[in-house]
Amino acid sequence: MSSDAEKEFIEKARSPFSEAFEMFRKNHAAVAGLVVLIFIVLAGIFGPYVYPGDPFEMVWAPFSPPGDEGYFLGTDYLGRDLASMLIHGARVSIAIGLSAAFLTVFIGITIGALAGFYRGWVEEVLMRITEFFQVLPTLLFSMVIVALFGATLPMITLAIGLVSWPAVARITRSEFLRIRELEYVMAARACGVSNGKLIFKVILPNALPPIIVQAALMVGSAILFEAGLSFLGLTDPNIVSWGQIIGSNREYILDASYTVTVPGLAIFVTVLAISLVGDGLNDALNPKLRQR
Repeated sequence: MSSDAEKEFIEKARSPFSEAFEMFRKNHAAVAGLVVLIFIVLAGIFGPYVYPGDPFEMVWAPFSPPGDEGYFLGTDYLGRDLASMLIHGARVSIAIGLSAAFLTVFIGITIGALAGFYRGWVEEVLMRITEFFQVLPTLLFSMVIVALFGATLPMITLAIGLVSWPAVARITRSEFLRIRELEYVMAARACGVSNGKLIFKVILPNALPPIIVQAALMVGSAILFEAGLSFLGLTDPNIVSWGQIIGSNREYILDASYTVTVPGLAIFVTVLAISLVGDGLNDALNPKLRQR
């Protein structure tokens, strides 16, 4: 076997995961986004140990500018250390994003998979429910849920998940409609494989790539959603998040703009990094794009 033929054989023998990883690695923007995202996650996990301090403690005069008395990000309207609040808020904001995205994907996959696999009246009912949630004003609906049941962290996460799942459901349904008619699925059905195994072991693994991309983007959307609710005052005042920092200082945006700008930049950088990773995953997991 010639060297060229050997290279071609090895290239064809590579697993889809290896091809996807190689495609992702070549996307410099996606790699940079992943590095930034890992840094933010590590800062949220280990930051409180490296930079200890109570984010609710009033440590200095209110509205001290960045760098004053060693507080390199300054203090807020109550004299609390903005850097400490930012580090502690990273953990909460990312946790909200991940939890809400998980709930969104769980609901979306369940509805979309059942609708796309069984079709008929099951699809009709589930898609009408999906359309009902899709036409609701998401921010207003989440505000109603939080206002009725309390602005606790689990309720905020639940509200975000309940208003964000229709997009995942539609993607899952379209993938199930496409894959269920393929030959290997028909062969598995002819061999007597149960519907449950067909859904979870045959079709769903092959439908995951676009769902994974959507799930990654949902994390950023959930962080933005929480920031929007916090800006409107619908947040738990006993828990520090980036959105809560913006919401509590919104009245002083003209007097001390850095108290809003700093957490706003943290949200912007995090969401941008997640978007870059999502785009990289889309390029890596899409077979058509891998062939370009």
